[in-house]
Amino acid sequence: MNIGGYRGLAVAAVLCAVVGVTGCRQTATRATAETAPSSTETITGMAGAGSGGITGGSGAVCVFIKPDGAEKFGHVGWGFRLPGTGRWVYGAIENPSGKLYTPPGGDIGAWHTEGSYKRMLSDMSTDAHYPGESEHPYSRYRCTKSSSYDVNGARDMIRTVEARGFLVGVDPKTGKLTSRDCLDATYDVLRAYRTKKLPYAPKLSVPNVWVESLWGWSDKKLTPR
Repeated sequence: MNIGGYRGLAVAAVLCAVVGVTGCRQTATRATAETAPSSTETITGMAGAGSGGITGGSGAVCVFIKPDGAEKFGHVGWGFRLPGTGRWVYGAIENPSGKLYTPPGGDIGAWHTEGSYKRMLSDMSTDAHYPGESEHPYSRYRCTKSSSYDVNGARDMIRTVEARGFLVGVDPKTGKLTSRDCLDATYDVLRAYRTKKLPYAPKLSVPNVWVESLWGWSDKKLTPR
């Protein structure tokens, strides 16, 4: 867990035990607010983006945040641009059961899809692909350009994170304190995409703390409209 720095595994174990953190658990009662960005909206305010936003040949990524998710430790999802197409691949590991451990092959609320930038923002703001109902929709997102990208590598990693199960705590197979949660999935997918200047996310990091380390990334609200 990342508390005021980049390491803190012992603290993570204590907080998970005392507070009962369920990783990326979501709670019931679906939010009805919907974001509908204008068709002319582009990603601006990002490092290197300039006034023109993202160009057709460049890579770009986003991190979507539910600040109140997971007992207010935060929950995150991801998105990456398909250069030259105007389309994005986006998704998350939602962990609808709230269990700290789900073995590989179990239901961890994994999903991903593809669409326009506008569709991505709308879907994330309403939890359109969440396997259930959510009290805390994604309400913030941070994006950046990336001069390097590997779409095939990112797609391969999506398959990996969706199949490896969910864990926050002691791995029953190895006895080691570790995690395979929403942040690990987001970080691993964006790293596989070869995102430039992607901050390291140690195992058991706190999502709400990690997103503050995205220096130079844009920072916007998903405002219901």
